Amino acid sequence: MSPTIAQICLTSSHPEVYEPCDDSFSLVDALLADRSKLLEHRPNLCMEIGCGSGYVITSLALMLGGEEDRCGGTYYIATDVNPNAIMVTSKTMEAHGVYAELINTDIASGLEKRLAGLVDVMVVNPPYVPTPEDEVGNGGIVASWAGGENGRTVIDKILLIADKLLSPKGWLYMVTLTANNPMEICVDMSKKGYGSRIVVQRSTEEENLLVIKFWRENDDAGGFGEIHEKRLVNRTGSGKIVKTLLSGLSFWKQND
Repeated sequence: MSPTIAQICLTSSHPEVYEPCDDSFSLVDALLADRSKLLEHRPNLCMEIGCGSGYVITSLALMLGGEEDRCGGTYYIATDVNPNAIMVTSKTMEAHGVYAELINTDIASGLEKRLAGLVDVMVVNPPYVPTPEDEVGNGGIVASWAGGENGRTVIDKILLIADKLLSPKGWLYMVTLTANNPMEICVDMSKKGYGSRIVVQRSTEEENLLVIKFWRENDDAGGFGEIHEKRLVNRTGSGKIVKTLLSGLSFWKQND
């Protein structure tokens, strides 16, 4: 029987790539807690911003069906500003028999117009650690945790982009730290028309983590309601449009 989530022993690594840790495990646990809803949600396009080792996007692909889903209608995109992370994620996904378009870019730079309103599930373990602003966006592994003032510099940028990319039924799962003032984040997203709830809360010796799920208020299924029957394939006229859009991203894909 295929595993439901990625196996650590098959997760690739690199000295300059953030390895799966408590925050990664918390995000995957949140997806597992929502797995039945995700399966009913039947997303056409899933995206991870900041894929790192590939542990999260690989786990999501396995939860939603694994390799057979590549032909079944769900497509996956993962981005990272660190080129080593793209290489590592590629190896992790290959080891688990799943696939995603991997794009070496900052958050979703270059993708905003192409993917606007198409992402049904977005997962993000952002750089959330409060640091000096001059550490934000530096190359290598530092970029995976340096979050600037209150750890919000990168988070706030991601939320702006997520609002553009999420589909009408889009869901966003994001890891936050109590220092990020998650309540303020939820209030700000509420003003943009999003509902939210904490899916997983976990305390470690060093930090208190919360994984928050956001959904557009016009989507009753985002919280606890019934799943809408209207699919992206109906909105666009054909599910093939997603595959067409993704095929145009090949020039961004990191070469092996």
